[in-house]
Amino acid sequence: MTVPKEMPEKWVQAGAPPSWSRKKPSWGTEEERRARANDREYNEKFQYASNCIKTSKYNILTFLPVNLFEQFQEVANTYFLFLLILQLIPQISSLSWFTTIVPLVLVLTITAVKDATDDYFRHKSDNQVNNRQSQVLINGILQQEQWMNVCVGDIIKLENNQFVAADLLLLSSSEPHGLCYIETAELDGETNMKVRQAIPVTSELGDISKLAKFDGEVICEPPNNKLDKFSGTLYWKENKFPLSNQNMLLRGCVLRNTEWCFGLVIFAGPDTKLMQNSGRTKFKRTSIDRLMNTLVLWIFGFLVCMGVILAIGNAIWEHEVGTRFQVYLPWDEAVDSAFFSGFLSFWSYIIILNTVVPISLYVSVEIIRLGHSYFINWDKKMFCMKKRTPAEARTTTLNEELGQVEYIFSDKTGTLTQNIMVFNKCSINGRSYGDAFDVLGHKAELGERPEPIDFSFNPLADKKFLFWDLSLLESVKMGNPHTHEFFRLLSLCHTVMSEEKNEGELYYKAQSPDEGALVTAARNFGFVFRSRTPKTITVHELGIAITYQLLAILDFNNIRKRMSVIVRNPEGKIRLYCKGADTILLDRLHHSNQELLNTTTDHLNEYAGEGLRTLVLAYKDLDEEYYEEWAERRLQATLAQDSREDRLASVYEEVERDMMLLGATAIEDKLQQGVPETIALLTLANIKIWVLTGDKQETAVNIGYSCKMLTDDMTEVFTVTGHTVLEVREELKKAREKMMDSSRTVGNGFTYQETLSSSKLASVLEAVAGEYALVINGHSLAHALEADMELEFLETACACKAVICCRVTPLQKAQVVELVKKYKKAVTLAIGDGANDVSMIKTAHIGVGISGQEGIQAVLASDYSFSQFKFLQRLLLVHGRWSYLRMCKFLCYFFYKNFAFTMVHFWFGFFCGFSAQTVYDQYFITLYNIVYTSLPVLAMGVFDQDVPEQRSMEYPKLYEPGQLNLLFNKREFFICIAQGIYTSVLMFFIPYGVFAEATRDDGTQLADYQSFAVTVATSLVIVVSMQIGLDTGYWTAINHFFIWGSLAVYFAILFAMHSKGLFDMFPNQFRFVGNAQNTLAEPTVWLTILLTTVVCILPVVAFRFLKLNLRPDLSDTVRYTQLVRKKQKAQHRCMRRVGRTGSRRSGYAFSHQEGFGELIMSGKNMRLSSLALSSFTTRSSSSWIESLRRKKSDSASSPGGGVDKPLKG
Repeated sequence: MTVPKEMPEKWVQAGAPPSWSRKKPSWGTEEERRARANDREYNEKFQYASNCIKTSKYNILTFLPVNLFEQFQEVANTYFLFLLILQLIPQISSLSWFTTIVPLVLVLTITAVKDATDDYFRHKSDNQVNNRQSQVLINGILQQEQWMNVCVGDIIKLENNQFVAADLLLLSSSEPHGLCYIETAELDGETNMKVRQAIPVTSELGDISKLAKFDGEVICEPPNNKLDKFSGTLYWKENKFPLSNQNMLLRGCVLRNTEWCFGLVIFAGPDTKLMQNSGRTKFKRTSIDRLMNTLVLWIFGFLVCMGVILAIGNAIWEHEVGTRFQVYLPWDEAVDSAFFSGFLSFWSYIIILNTVVPISLYVSVEIIRLGHSYFINWDKKMFCMKKRTPAEARTTTLNEELGQVEYIFSDKTGTLTQNIMVFNKCSINGRSYGDAFDVLGHKAELGERPEPIDFSFNPLADKKFLFWDLSLLESVKMGNPHTHEFFRLLSLCHTVMSEEKNEGELYYKAQSPDEGALVTAARNFGFVFRSRTPKTITVHELGIAITYQLLAILDFNNIRKRMSVIVRNPEGKIRLYCKGADTILLDRLHHSNQELLNTTTDHLNEYAGEGLRTLVLAYKDLDEEYYEEWAERRLQATLAQDSREDRLASVYEEVERDMMLLGATAIEDKLQQGVPETIALLTLANIKIWVLTGDKQETAVNIGYSCKMLTDDMTEVFTVTGHTVLEVREELKKAREKMMDSSRTVGNGFTYQETLSSSKLASVLEAVAGEYALVINGHSLAHALEADMELEFLETACACKAVICCRVTPLQKAQVVELVKKYKKAVTLAIGDGANDVSMIKTAHIGVGISGQEGIQAVLASDYSFSQFKFLQRLLLVHGRWSYLRMCKFLCYFFYKNFAFTMVHFWFGFFCGFSAQTVYDQYFITLYNIVYTSLPVLAMGVFDQDVPEQRSMEYPKLYEPGQLNLLFNKREFFICIAQGIYTSVLMFFIPYGVFAEATRDDGTQLADYQSFAVTVATSLVIVVSMQIGLDTGYWTAINHFFIWGSLAVYFAILFAMHSKGLFDMFPNQFRFVGNAQNTLAEPTVWLTILLTTVVCILPVVAFRFLKLNLRPDLSDTVRYTQLVRKKQKAQHRCMRRVGRTGSRRSGYAFSHQEGFGELIMSGKNMRLSSLALSSFTTRSSSSWIESLRRKKSDSASSPGGGVDKPLKG
């Protein structure tokens, strides 16, 4: 994004635009945008982008070359193209070219078809948008034009419910004062209406003849992606008029409740803010992807080593033996020495052995990931009936990463809470309202509350609004001036839009749920906001309509954290009303408010302690003279071309001082359903949850307790509130010292030294005893994130079970996530629902968006989305764990079967004079990975599961192997490779040994090349099919069909290729008629195949049997528990059939272990089955996971993680 060029304040002529020409540097960035109305010739000089948008990548001519170029950017595709070129060289190729080109073309075709389909839909969407019709004023006449033909400087007419074609400056509308209403759902997801207003000088240009003569020129900022900001100036009739975002209609908006409006095109097509915001999201890769890239390089190195060994063998063999047979086995013409023969042999073996890295691996991985994504999309248990919103996997590349998450960073409002605001309590002039009392005057609890207040006296009241404290209504009816002023402020100080479909039926459209709740409260208590114009607000105060003149709106932003309006009442009195955060507003009160301030502060603390969101209300009377002077300074600030926002903020700051305190509001934001249970379950899965919120500390802490993130059983909750670097460092140091002291008291024997290196300190903090939590404020976090203190903060935070960061900005959210990503070898997940969470969502390894009350910007930026926080447990513990398990099992088996297949060629090389002769038939080599073994492993990768979904949720400790990366790592890879090499040795040498001495029934020699090839190939297909049968943990009809079907297809193709029919059609290709039938008709061959299969599979079965009995995994224990339960249920049913007729009474209705009652009362919500499981789990199975976890954290150069609770055994 380019930064707008700063414009000088003084012009040569007061009302004329600067005379210099627009500069456009050679690299294409703009310094400023100039657009003159109704003058295409002038505007064309600047070569602005047209309004035609293009999101597609290809056309008919460029598709093939561009798509192939993109596909060959992948190293694997380039590698196989290189192999194909080698195979076309007859001197080094011992395989036909089709063994490589068939799978390569298949992969390229599948990818090209997918890309072409995606691009077709992009073309279709582009054409649909570009061909929309719009009314453009050309030569004084309104003409229908396609959107793509609209140019900068054109004047467009929009009608109700039409989309805005480009970024327009609103000139005039059918509404009074040039007002119009828009819906911005396509920009920010918010469906409530927003108001835009034309500047007064153009609002009168409603007539086409006047618009045709309009020749104003706009000079403004260059194209950028800031949706909420616009800075420019209109020059017309020797005057200049400031322009802001309130005067703009952005492309993607829809005109609502406005009959028509006219606008001047400022930005078109790719320059519009909508298109500027549609930049590509950063591509995310999983840890398995990164590991696979490393492993493929290792395999390639191994391939080169094998090629070198066999090439050296060939050179030695040709020198020692081959030279003696030149008469009947001469060298090729190009070969003149044994060394050169070895060189050619090297490339020949590179071709033959290339199947250790098959191209089908990458295609299979993408198919499996796509299947996992569909499972998430189709999961009915993650479908929200209330909102009719399903879960959505918006990416297919991160599914297995969901099974490895260690840190979750969550927003609070709208993510943990519902973001449905309810006016709960308030403090007015030092008195608190909102508590309900019973008939005896005692405070009533939630379940004992009496009937809510009856607002039937107010015909305009919202029937959904509930309030229990009758004294507040009595105060209003008695005419208490403070109460009246309190609700008058709530009815005036806002940006809510009112819509009245029928008489008395008011509908409020608020930009935030908080604001809607406050205006609704004022409405029910008799101060009804009825309507507004750009200059007035009409309120019905206790049935009397009063219209206030709206002089100024001092709007809210994240820096000011407050909003003010200046109004003049019918008596002519000017008053400023202000509402905002207590941290900001309390410092701007008049000194005479001290006593009231103390009382209100106590009420604020009480409200925050109950988890309520608070605002402070204040007002200030302004005299006419002061207001006129201030309004002039405000006008000058709005006209300033440089630092306009800073100047406005300074002017606003000046008037918002010495205000009089009115009181405070408290709004309840209720927890979402299932949040405490979800957090408890994820904590048991050793996932650390950090809450990053913009709310005040007391509110966030209270929500923390409600969510069970913070509990009374915690050893200590540390609070960091320092305002300076030294204070923050000291507080963090004290927290670490307390944790170390606690560890020494329980006998861990650590001695704390501040001079410890970060890695040692981290490992020491990892072992601290007790449970701790850390709460840190935004101003303290700003210091903690500085380069010289970030490690101290991270070490302290990671040693705590829960972390809550309060009053944080969107940037700080992203910085915290980046800090953990930078120093911890852990997968991070960020979840939020608002635009302020987008940076955090994009920064984390995995971003999850909640489709809530704050629009869909978080969803659009996310990798996964759903409607409720509770679905996160299912996304991680079920889909994530299964995806990780399936991908790991798939990769292990894939590398195993390909090494078992390929290494046979290596052993054969030592018995064929290193001549690069293949063991298998070339058709078998071509079909092995794409037909014979592809579908069974795909079925396992898509459908397999170790335990059912209920058990995955019931035993969250099952999630830990993914966090520790136990199922596929370098060690597991080498085990797979070793098993594959072991299988290849037996696969080659057992048939070789048997065939050396075996004879047929007629006494002739059994051994020949083709019979040996058929025997080895058949053994291989049967062994790998048996192996995948052992690896499959969850059998479906599809698994059975693919495994046994692949075997049947192998034999069908084998017999077909050796049939007389194919020989008659292709005598040069299928020369060995009847070989398969003759070979497999020999009992010796089948005994050889059986022996090979048993010797290959038996050690695997024995090892798994011993492991299951001596050192079972947690998943093994869960499966065993499940089997025991099934048997017990069956026995119980049998016993019930027998029954007994005696008394069924007993002294105690059920038996259980002591201590469960205390556990339930503690509120930790740990599931009974998780505890019951611990009695089945051996201590060894717990300790080895813990030792691996400690080893992982100790070996990492980064600071260690938090305290981990061992799996109890």
